[in-house]
Amino acid sequence: MANNPFNPFANMDFGKFDLSKFDMTKMLGDVKIPGFDMQAIMDAQRKNIEALTAANQAAVQGIQAVAQRQAEILSQAMSEVSSVAQQLAGSASNPQEMTTKQAELVRKAFEQALANARELAEMVSKSNTEAFAIINKRVTESLQELKSLVAK
Repeated sequence: MANNPFNPFANMDFGKFDLSKFDMTKMLGDVKIPGFDMQAIMDAQRKNIEALTAANQAAVQGIQAVAQRQAEILSQAMSEVSSVAQQLAGSASNPQEMTTKQAELVRKAFEQALANARELAEMVSKSNTEAFAIINKRVTESLQELKSLVAK
């Protein structure tokens, strides 16, 4: 390692630092700035991270519920396709009857698709609302904390 008088960090061996023992709260907890509560700031950031974690968990649970429901819908649709194929095969002799059955089946399929889409949209909306409520609550708390710190 070359000795560089213009850069004191060039001579440091950063391999000697153990980051597993690095504690930001200890390092910053000793910093004393008049009118600045470092512990309150650290607590606020911890609460922010906890709120983000909770919101992410709510979002992931919502995504999992939607994916599970989509799989159920797909399974249901596949069994209905099999049933429809059998129904149409049985009425192949009468073209008018077959056309009537096809029209009825298309109508039912369209109504079911709309109902499924509505259900999935409601599930996504509910999940987003829950995650947003967690973040919104934390923002409100954070503003109150900031207000009390400024009042001091």
